[in-house]
Amino acid sequence: MEEKKFDVNTIIGFLLIFGLFILWFNTTQPTAEELEAQKIEQAKIEAAAQKENKETEKEAVKPATLNLTDSTAVANYKSTIGAFGYTPSSDATTILENDLVYLVVSNKGGQIVEAKMKTFVTYDSVPVYLVKDNNATFGLSFSTSDNRILHTKDLFFEPTVSSNGENTVLSMKAKVSSNNFLEYRYEMKPDDYLVDFTIRSQGLSNVINSSKPINLEWQQKGIRHSKSVQYENRYTRLTYNHDNGSISKLSESSDDEEEEEDIKWISYRQHFFSSILATNTLFESAKLSSKNLVEEESLETVFTKENTAIIPLKTTAGEISYAMNWYYGPTDIAVLSKYKELGLEDSIPYGWGIFGFINRYVFTPAYAFLSGFLPYGIAIIVMTILVRLIMSPVTYKSYLSQAKMKVLKPEITELNEKYKDNAMKKQQETMKLYRKAGASPMSGCLPALLQLPIFYALFMFFPTSFALRQKSFLWAEDLSSYDTIAKLPFHIPLYGDHVSLFPILASIAIFFYMMMTSGQNMQQQPGMPNMKFILYLSPLMMLVFFNSYASGLSLYYFVSNLITIFIMLAIKKFILDEDKIHAQIQENKKKPKKENKFQKKMREMMEQAEAQKKK
Repeated sequence: MEEKKFDVNTIIGFLLIFGLFILWFNTTQPTAEELEAQKIEQAKIEAAAQKENKETEKEAVKPATLNLTDSTAVANYKSTIGAFGYTPSSDATTILENDLVYLVVSNKGGQIVEAKMKTFVTYDSVPVYLVKDNNATFGLSFSTSDNRILHTKDLFFEPTVSSNGENTVLSMKAKVSSNNFLEYRYEMKPDDYLVDFTIRSQGLSNVINSSKPINLEWQQKGIRHSKSVQYENRYTRLTYNHDNGSISKLSESSDDEEEEEDIKWISYRQHFFSSILATNTLFESAKLSSKNLVEEESLETVFTKENTAIIPLKTTAGEISYAMNWYYGPTDIAVLSKYKELGLEDSIPYGWGIFGFINRYVFTPAYAFLSGFLPYGIAIIVMTILVRLIMSPVTYKSYLSQAKMKVLKPEITELNEKYKDNAMKKQQETMKLYRKAGASPMSGCLPALLQLPIFYALFMFFPTSFALRQKSFLWAEDLSSYDTIAKLPFHIPLYGDHVSLFPILASIAIFFYMMMTSGQNMQQQPGMPNMKFILYLSPLMMLVFFNSYASGLSLYYFVSNLITIFIMLAIKKFILDEDKIHAQIQENKKKPKKENKFQKKMREMMEQAEAQKKK
């Protein structure tokens, strides 16, 4: 994700605009007549859109550009493609389906022209399609011995359907004779998203010129499935396994391309669904590219990214033979983990390093367990409680550090006043005070750093967890997307065209939490940013940023901050006693303190600097 930087004037301007919007929203409510007029106009727009969609569908059902009833056109076509003209021309299709996925394979190109999920729908209750309306092309490009350059997407294939036990087998052959052909073989198993796919040639060593490049070309545009196309596009990426298990990705926010070696699989991930091409024997190399198609948040945007893979294929004795797999299905760990030999579960965006490890092996199985017997929203709350209880010792250490700093504040103020004209001496005496008292201003930072992996892991968990997709809780219809309590008549930059309640609650909770942890000891230092401004800015930035984020994440932060506030109040009231802390600090001051090598070196350097200053 690209970072966005704002200056103070931009923030103030946004706050003023936001305030004016609230005033405008409350004083310019539409009348009943205006609402009725809006409904009539909206109905007209929807009717026109439906008519346009129907016309588009009618146009899209024509897979072949060749007029098969025109004998002259057919003859010219066969003359163009040479030896492969032996295959009968037909615009028919063959259906492969089980209880999970529905595939349509066209005679034109022998490729999948429709891939539909049978058990999932989009945000507007339309079946989830990964391939539809010519959004994808797949095929080989090669040279022939008679100096033609052919693309299999332009050739006709002859289908044959058979069975292999419970499996359905579809053989698509582009023939040059009855026994010589290029074959695409699909084998679909019952109740499985993975389809075995083989490309092989037989008797074509004298037809295909193997001395020139033979490329497998796979291009696909991601079809929009979510109500926010920008949010969906953020988690739509081309991911691939290469170099003995390394997982790499192309950019999620801009156009990108790479050339890699030893490719095991390529995934065109469309947020919660993926189209994956895997091979049993590594592709020696591949040129991969991704083009971003989303410019702004709009209901008119249909596609998210256009991904392309160009893979050179090698021949053996002039023949092609590759065993592969197609996967059209959910980006769900419960499904992808079944294909461990291919490692497809690595295509899920858990995050990198320790953050991804925590997400994958802690939060994902923990939530799967809790949601197995609890409602999905309640499972989030219970998981939040467990996380905060586990992190409560860290919270205690943080609050203890703050309490010590609060007790020492009068003495620090006294030192600041006493050595106000000697910054070096003031720093020396302050460090000496901290050392004697057994306190450190940095000790409060360590607990925050320890919580950072938890924060980031959860930040990746909620938007990408398939278990949360389209699961409702209270007013949120989908915990993997934003909740909506009000639809705005216009779009606010950075904020959106809706109001989400969970981010508002989370922002209020984090504001009070920051007041408890920072507000009382907040001091304005010369030349430093106004800390009170930062105190108010942080919740505001969270409100703006999380307005279009997963409501499950905002629910977590709301509950988490509430629990943290209660824990800190309990620590303050029942566990920590500032008088006892003060007494303990005074006792610590009386005890001789040993300096470690670093402290001794720092003290000597400061003393030398002080002596040099006096000279």
